[in-house]
Amino acid sequence: MQDTVKPLVIGNLVAKIPIIQGGMGVGISLSSLAGTVAAEGGVGVISTAQIGFKEEGWLKNPIETNLLAIGKQIGLAKEKAKGGIVGVNIMVATKYYEKYVKAAVKAGVDLIISGAGLPVSLPEYVKGTLTKIAPVISTEKAARVICKLWDRKSQRAPDLLIVEGPEAGGHLGFTYDEVIATDAATYDKEIQKIIEVAKEFGNKFKKKIPVVVAGGIDNKEKMKHYLELGADGVQVATSFVTTKECDAPDSYKQAYINAKKKDIVLVKSPVGMPGRAIRNKFIDAVNQGKKFPVQCKNCISMCNHKDIPYCITDALVNAARGNIDDALVFCGANAYKAAKITTVREVIKGFIG
Repeated sequence: MQDTVKPLVIGNLVAKIPIIQGGMGVGISLSSLAGTVAAEGGVGVISTAQIGFKEEGWLKNPIETNLLAIGKQIGLAKEKAKGGIVGVNIMVATKYYEKYVKAAVKAGVDLIISGAGLPVSLPEYVKGTLTKIAPVISTEKAARVICKLWDRKSQRAPDLLIVEGPEAGGHLGFTYDEVIATDAATYDKEIQKIIEVAKEFGNKFKKKIPVVVAGGIDNKEKMKHYLELGADGVQVATSFVTTKECDAPDSYKQAYINAKKKDIVLVKSPVGMPGRAIRNKFIDAVNQGKKFPVQCKNCISMCNHKDIPYCITDALVNAARGNIDDALVFCGANAYKAAKITTVREVIKGFIG
């Protein structure tokens, strides 16, 4: 398949391998994973979600610490990338979203990917810079809405569209019922509609808007399927977790390897979105009605910390620190297929070899 795979071209950025490594927070995709993927020819992506949690002073000043950590992690990833493409994933729902975007731009990031809401003002925040911007959408309607809004407000089209399907990990852009009801064949039609939207606005702005498909893509057959469907690349996250270069602790990676298919469950996040995670003692306790102490860390704008059963930051930070039984371990639908610790190079070879 390697001879038939075309590079992923995002404006003046060229990834020789059309694979974007999905951003995974908190602390799962930082400079080590992102920099290595970029060096191997893909697009490496750092998640900015509570990115500074390991830094001194984070508990006291989480926002300031996170903003400094953005620059630090992008710099480290760039050093590893050897000229490859380094991006960040910044959730629209992040409090002080604009500051996060501008910190990433200042650090010289190549690409900003934004989901968990429509990034209506993103073009204004990167105006006059070389940073490329990509909204994450799940429906034709959302793709058309964001393209129209950017056209009207900023006279700009996306540099890339990322289509996240219902088998993705972490927070999902679907309701619980939609995740259950949406099958692959039905969603293929939605993807083709989104590709047409990209062509429509690409023609208007005389540019190519590549479309990258995400969610449940764990082998070269699936990658080939989406490329033949008309996509320009795929986004892969779960497969990179069990690599030596992934920033997650060993116990996190082992949780993937130990998981069975029945352990991959949908959960209701305290920030109001469904998510996909590995069932553990923590999830069982939440399902039984247990509430955990909450000290707001100013992470998500839509969170009402007075009424939630647990803090999403605490649950994800516990996972990133290796306290797996007391954590929310986000994953994709096929995490149970992980069998061993491998490398980024081996994962990529599995897709294009």
